[in-house]
Amino acid sequence: MAHHFLLSFIVFVAAFLLASSQDFPKYDYSAPTECKQLPDEPLYGGGILKGQEIDYIWVRNIWGYRAYVPSVVLPDLIPGLYYSFSCWVKIVDIESTILWVVVGTKETCGATVIAREGCWSFLKGGFYLEAPLNTSVLHFEDYNGGSVHIDVESMSLQQFTEEQWRAHQDEAIQQVRKRNSIITVSDQHGAQLQGANIKVEQISRDFPFGVAISQAILDNPSYQEWFKKRFTVTVFENEMKWPENEPRPGTVNFATADKMVEFVKKNKIPTRGHNVIWQDPVFTPSWARNLTGQRLRQFATSRLRSVMERYKDTFIHWDVNNEMLHYDFYERRLENPKASLEFYHMAQAIDPNTTLFMNDFRLVESCGNGSNVDGYIAKIREFQLNGIKLLGMGLEGHFFDGLNPVFSRAVMDKFATVGVPVWLTEVDVNITYGVEKQAQYLERVLREGYAHPGIGGIVIWAAINPYGACWQMCLTDKDFNNTPVGDVVDKLLAEWHTGTLTGKTDSNGSFSFSGFLGNYRVTVEHPSRRFETTVSLSKGVGPQQFQIHM
Repeated sequence: MAHHFLLSFIVFVAAFLLASSQDFPKYDYSAPTECKQLPDEPLYGGGILKGQEIDYIWVRNIWGYRAYVPSVVLPDLIPGLYYSFSCWVKIVDIESTILWVVVGTKETCGATVIAREGCWSFLKGGFYLEAPLNTSVLHFEDYNGGSVHIDVESMSLQQFTEEQWRAHQDEAIQQVRKRNSIITVSDQHGAQLQGANIKVEQISRDFPFGVAISQAILDNPSYQEWFKKRFTVTVFENEMKWPENEPRPGTVNFATADKMVEFVKKNKIPTRGHNVIWQDPVFTPSWARNLTGQRLRQFATSRLRSVMERYKDTFIHWDVNNEMLHYDFYERRLENPKASLEFYHMAQAIDPNTTLFMNDFRLVESCGNGSNVDGYIAKIREFQLNGIKLLGMGLEGHFFDGLNPVFSRAVMDKFATVGVPVWLTEVDVNITYGVEKQAQYLERVLREGYAHPGIGGIVIWAAINPYGACWQMCLTDKDFNNTPVGDVVDKLLAEWHTGTLTGKTDSNGSFSFSGFLGNYRVTVEHPSRRFETTVSLSKGVGPQQFQIHM
């Protein structure tokens, strides 16, 4: 499985570079995650930083301490342009630490990396500004506030316009979400039929694109029809969580969850299992928050077994221990640094055919926090080395701290190299931005995720509760009329769908088209005969061939 995902990404990068024909620089998806003895050459030949020398300056870091750090003076960064930044870093005298790159006194963060002593780590991110900065001095800091010597090599800063950035997305979509196809029509003797009327209709999508749902959908036909018309995957907002299923110790109730499982099964909607347990104690049952030791282990193990045995082989993913990069409730309370790993082993033993996800926030959303892509990747590799076979990465995507598409893409670049499924699992944009900016930001996020070759699915966090409200973002009002963000979703769903194509076969009896991956109904008429069939346009190299014999 891991080999398949990594190979697909490598094939995409090669195909993307070969297929690109515009005269502006093509976005470089390279993002090595291994620590190397020597740094690679700079991306884009260094871009607008080619030949620029590193200087060292004194700064006051976020913790208030003065530090002597490497820096470089950038050209003035222009709002509305995309700046991709990368370099290789190495530290001296300490084993490892988190480094971050910031610009200006506003501490605009562009990238983070776990740097190590004795080898070079690749740092990748960038900047997208909505307003000018008061300075263009870029510098590197130890995120933990320490005074550490930082070496920097192979710096690069490449700028892209809005049109160029969108062109990269369009090319990537053509490579990874679509495929050329040739349908050849022949008669019962094998002779190719020229001039046959042909109609091709996309009837289902390959890419999983969905939205969270709540129990309100069970008794609301309008909610059901709105949902089924648009989405191909889902997750339950709260109905599968431990506090909902066991409000009092030993009192287990899956009645609502059972009804929702029945609904998704009846409608053949793949569903994520969210979640088994949660590292944040706020979302642990109130009666369990003060438990420790054997008693906490007993209840947590019972919870895991009860929900996973009941719904074995039901879900496509399990979020086993939610947000374990940010919190360590079970490790602390059980006094066991391997507590989460043990939970994943239990989960694997119960439901071995379902992918076990790590699911966390503030990874793809924003830069400049203690959680980072390298720490996530290290945790995945630790679990793989310790026998967890089917792993996946969930990037929640709760955007509440601005939007930096360059940073988000760079994070996805790194995750794409690991070789496990990567999904955007809980995408929303904070309501405090206002409806207009909320819609603009959501469109940017969805386009970035859909176009990226490393993303395997997207779920929007916009479940509608029984009162017609949502957590941060509703796609409709209570009567299922679109909100501005709902208009964005419908616009993109239409854009990412082939629709209906018609034409005639050529002198070779062939009809060619480029379509989004998924299932198609093909109807052929010539001249008194009519034939209908269903074909599946799937990932692959080169045009997919279909033969129709009438």
